[in-house]
Amino acid sequence: MNFGADHNVLVAHDVGVLNLLLVDDHTVVREGLARVLDPKSHGWVITEASSGFQALECLRSGQFDLAIVDLSMPGMSGLDLIARIRSEFPEVAVLVLSMHAEEQYALRAFQAGARGYLTKDSASADLVKAVCKVAEGGMFVTPNVAERLLQQLNGGQQEPRLDALTNRELEVVRRLVAGQRPVDIAHDLHLSIKTVSTHKRNVLEKLQLDSTAALIRFGMEHQLGKEDLAPPAGCAQVSPHI
Repeated sequence: MNFGADHNVLVAHDVGVLNLLLVDDHTVVREGLARVLDPKSHGWVITEASSGFQALECLRSGQFDLAIVDLSMPGMSGLDLIARIRSEFPEVAVLVLSMHAEEQYALRAFQAGARGYLTKDSASADLVKAVCKVAEGGMFVTPNVAERLLQQLNGGQQEPRLDALTNRELEVVRRLVAGQRPVDIAHDLHLSIKTVSTHKRNVLEKLQLDSTAALIRFGMEHQLGKEDLAPPAGCAQVSPHI
């Protein structure tokens, strides 16, 4: 991720003072994104949350215009958080900022209620633009993700088998491919080991795979375990002035 690009050259539409909720479990990522958003220049207020649960607490105690949500977080996943925001706080728009460029994640994010999808590697160039577009009531997706979405919707993908997985099953697969043990997956997702094993068994059946090794190969081919799964770096921060 390159958060050092000259994002000040972007000319944003005047959307007024925005209250933004930035949700990511990595402190260094939140700090980098806050610099890109440059709240002093735009007159925006940024509140940071390090988990989906903390994000909901923030939403219940304050008023927000837009939530910028990471998909891959321990505990409550980003997809679950988006659905909760849509249900409990329909006035809050959601922009997803994710490591995943795969169309499966973008499709699921939009189905859950997101209005924008941006990959972290393009954040320095497009984040301010995406925030303005979504805050104005529009939708935003980067060209490379849009192309993959169109291929998926038009049946251009050769193996759309991931469609059969639930969001939780997809999360379990992602973590297995990234090298996590079932006991650690259970801890991070607040599940029992038995439930994780059930999800794994269901995934093998749905994908017609005969072993964990085959599942990991399948996941690597679909780039499901690329991102860092390090635990949160600390408590959530509230940063109205950056």
